[in-house]
Amino acid sequence: MLPLEDYLVIDFSQFLSGPSASLRLADMGARVIKIERLGVGDICRTLYTSNLIMNGESSVFHAINRNKESFEVDLKREEDCEMVRELLKKADVMIHNFRPGVMERLGFDYQSVTALNPTLIYGEISGYGNNTEWKNKPGQDLLLQSVTGLTALTGNADSGPVAMGLSIVDMLAGAHLAQGILACLYRKALKNEGGFVQISMMESAYDFQFETITTFMNDGGSLPQRSKKNNANAYLGAPYGIYQTENGYLALAMGSIPQLGNLLGCEKLEDYIEISEAFDKRDEIKTILADHLLSSTTEKWLSILEPVDIWCADVLNWNALIAHEGFKVLKMVQEVEMIDGYKYETTRCPIRIDGELLTSAIGSPKLGQDNEKIIKEFITQHTIANA
Repeated sequence: MLPLEDYLVIDFSQFLSGPSASLRLADMGARVIKIERLGVGDICRTLYTSNLIMNGESSVFHAINRNKESFEVDLKREEDCEMVRELLKKADVMIHNFRPGVMERLGFDYQSVTALNPTLIYGEISGYGNNTEWKNKPGQDLLLQSVTGLTALTGNADSGPVAMGLSIVDMLAGAHLAQGILACLYRKALKNEGGFVQISMMESAYDFQFETITTFMNDGGSLPQRSKKNNANAYLGAPYGIYQTENGYLALAMGSIPQLGNLLGCEKLEDYIEISEAFDKRDEIKTILADHLLSSTTEKWLSILEPVDIWCADVLNWNALIAHEGFKVLKMVQEVEMIDGYKYETTRCPIRIDGELLTSAIGSPKLGQDNEKIIKEFITQHTIANA
């Protein structure tokens, strides 16, 4: 039995942040019912992040909404709103990620919902919180990366602001929401109390930078300086970075510069004996190292460095990664199937519980595919008669 079996989650959320939270709850056994707009559904169904269309819909929708049910409603109709209220009376958790004010207009704000179900755990994600002057701005990942300083940390010094290649703020906010909900579920099990979990993408992005922001605030307000070459962390000294080799790339973490020079046969590096030089002469050292590593293959450098426990790694693309035994042994890929028989491969939940992988063969839902089942199971005949 999975830890969250018999828990019911009603999920109004769209795009990535909210659905990533409900996906994690579903992976741990919760029953997740997506509330989707009549005829349209989750906007992510048609918000293409690539030109890959899977079974008529966006690949990202399938990735983040597997193992869920779809309840298609028109929240402008009172009859449909009443059916949703019936669901909420029986739910353990509700999730949404609309801008401030939207759920109030629809009648599904925290006060309204908890009046129906006082022990429900109400989770919401906003872009910027409910009290800032930015509260009505779109909570989109690239925009949040930009306004929270994240783009000032990636890339070389002359690269300008560089965004991460993933929707990292969405994923962080979703993870934080899932954490808060799980904490409240624990409290509910002990005290039968509900809860109100609020996450903003902005706060999640700030928390993601807790290490660097702490350094900044206690360093006289000096802005971090990215290195001009092979930057991987604005605060860390040489050799920290990714370097091109004769046939690929090599990642190097922290380490002694003279020791590295001795191991690699690079005499110039052996002159940098002061620890402070790794920071003060960072670009100078990285330039020497980068030129030297071009002289041989990644495999040769790894064969020298790994046996003596120097922190280093090959740099793999997805083709190389998926073919690697280190990836295969983890069994990270699972095949799931939709109601119409369409099958696709995707990743599994990364969590193991009691040594067991958390997998499910259920794919993403067709829009409204579960309406009949949900109405039959949850909605009273009186509500149906008035619909």
